[in-house]
Amino acid sequence: MTAPVFIGDEVSAAAYRLAGMDARVSEPVDAPRAFARAIGEATLVIITANLAAALPGDTLEQAIRLAEPLVVVVPDAGSRQLPEDLDGAVDRVLGIER
Repeated sequence: MTAPVFIGDEVSAAAYRLAGMDARVSEPVDAPRAFARAIGEATLVIITANLAAALPGDTLEQAIRLAEPLVVVVPDAGSRQLPEDLDGAVDRVLGIER
C-alpha cells in the first residue's frame, strides 16, 4: 500500500498535496473509479463529501465498515457539501438506534 490518498476538487487537492499526500483531482462521474483505485493502493483514503455522494449504492459505507484502508469524508474547499453526520454514521455501522 502507498501513502495516504486524497480525492477531491482541484483547490482542496492543492492543499492536501502541500501536506505531502498523494492528491488526486476527480469529477463526480469519475469518482467510483478513482475511489476503487485508491482503496486498492492506499493506507488512508480521504474523499470530499461531494465525490463521496457520487459513489454508487453503499460503496462508501462498506469501505468505512471494513476500516482497511481507513476512509475519511471531508468537506471540499468551498464547503459546497458537508460530510454526513459522523455520530449517525457510526451508530448505523454499529447497528445502534437512538
